[in-house]
Amino acid sequence: MTTEDPVIRLSEEECWQRLRGSELGRLVTRVGEVIDIFPINFVTDGTSIVFRTAEGSKLIELTVNHEVLFEVDEHTDADAWSVIVRGSAHTLDTLDEREAADRLGLKPWVPTLKYNYVRIRPSSVSGRAFQRTGEPERYGVSDY
Repeated sequence: MTTEDPVIRLSEEECWQRLRGSELGRLVTRVGEVIDIFPINFVTDGTSIVFRTAEGSKLIELTVNHEVLFEVDEHTDADAWSVIVRGSAHTLDTLDEREAADRLGLKPWVPTLKYNYVRIRPSSVSGRAFQRTGEPERYGVSDY
């Protein structure tokens, strides 16, 4: 008896389609032995991710180590998916970069001033999708 794999690998384009339809993700940073995770709202810009942040630990950590992970997942009662982006994050420093980012329409979810734009340039993008069904029988009679 064979069981079809319930987990489907998403193509890179399928990953980007899901990212373009989402607004909230998690940014993972690492400085030395300290790993942090931050919820962020974001937009996609082509094949990069842009978010805004205020001065603070997230921005400091990105300055120390620009390598990040970014993860987005969503689910319904019927299905679920998850996309992980590995890449490097850099603040947008030039006036042209910041003006282009302003045109993306990214607004903070929390009423705080977030003057810093950050762009994540991916080195890899991967994702999985699956149907949410019941757990297989764990203790029943097995076929030999």
